[in-house]
Amino acid sequence: MGETAVKVEHLWKTFRIPHERRNTLFENIIGFFRPNSYETFTVLKDINLEVERGECIGIIGDNGSGKSTLLKIIAKILRPTSGFVKVFGKLTPFLELGVGFQPELSVRENIRIYATIMGLPKKVIDDRIDDVIRFAGLERFEDAKLKNLSSGMQVRLAFSTAIQTDPDILLVDEVLAVGDMEFQQKCFRVFEDYRDSGVTILFVSHDLNAVRMLCDRTLLLSNGERVDFGDTNSIIDKYIYKTDVSEVAETSSEKERASTRKEIEIVDVKFVDKYGCPNENFVAGDPLRVRIFFDAHGTVRSPVFGIIFYHGDTYCYGTTTEFKGSDTGIINGKGYVDFIIPSLPFLQGRFEVTVAVASHDYSTQYDWHDRRYAFNVHNPTRDLGMMLIEGTWSLRRDA
Repeated sequence: MGETAVKVEHLWKTFRIPHERRNTLFENIIGFFRPNSYETFTVLKDINLEVERGECIGIIGDNGSGKSTLLKIIAKILRPTSGFVKVFGKLTPFLELGVGFQPELSVRENIRIYATIMGLPKKVIDDRIDDVIRFAGLERFEDAKLKNLSSGMQVRLAFSTAIQTDPDILLVDEVLAVGDMEFQQKCFRVFEDYRDSGVTILFVSHDLNAVRMLCDRTLLLSNGERVDFGDTNSIIDKYIYKTDVSEVAETSSEKERASTRKEIEIVDVKFVDKYGCPNENFVAGDPLRVRIFFDAHGTVRSPVFGIIFYHGDTYCYGTTTEFKGSDTGIINGKGYVDFIIPSLPFLQGRFEVTVAVASHDYSTQYDWHDRRYAFNVHNPTRDLGMMLIEGTWSLRRDA
């Protein structure tokens, strides 16, 4: 075993949440004699983790599983309730980019302030300030006030400044979601360079493709607990399929299911990319599978699944298994059905999806999830509009 860079032992984190706030003078007077009541919410439960120097560790899990809280405790932004964390080396957190920015100051002035907060000496800042502006693509705006920049430009500026540090250990929380596709690719190359130079990286992301490509090992969290830790591909596959389809179905809200029991219901939808990973970001022309997980509480004969795509208020496309001549047969229990798109015809934008399931003759609507799911499409071309049309130009000259 190599040299340890980060060690986490028996880590617990619990927050106290007040039940009510005192808003009036009377409530404050009464509250003097009757203290506020609280409930506790445990975010991390007995987490153990040891990271070797030079490793890139992915941390994945659903929203609310404790990923960001774990990084904040390692970065000493939060204190643990019990247990301890040891860090061996200079640590740089990429957690809350842009904290300390001053909207009334120029881009150059904000770089100096933010770089100072990140611990860079003045000489280093002076030497690298032009590199920061160039990497962020803000050459035309270097003397503009920060408040006149878009939020995307500001995040690009923060990232471009933060990467000028020379860390031993890097904490990254969803940083690859910043900027457009081109800038995200630049960011990813930066992390690859960090990894190849021996920097230890703890990498939180919902982009499972990035985790696969970047990380040696991966930690899977669920409801604040360590589920598994090991080979990245194995852990991601376990997360995607929850060991088997039935476990995916069981992650839906039990309360909703108990209150409105249906013959068959939709319990989740995932957008699956060409690597077989759930994703919400695609490039025009990419293959896409819309995976609809269901749970049939009895025998259902030939249910019809339907799907509709929206872009804003525009109804883009709708179809069903019956329209496509696909007989679902007899269903009993849990499983999923895929709507397979070999090449995404949408050029760019955010697309919302409605899914539904009905009886074979459409007389009974079993379940309907209206615009509950969405994915993004990025445009790799210079074409305009909403649809990707694989057209070519041909010129003929008359003699």
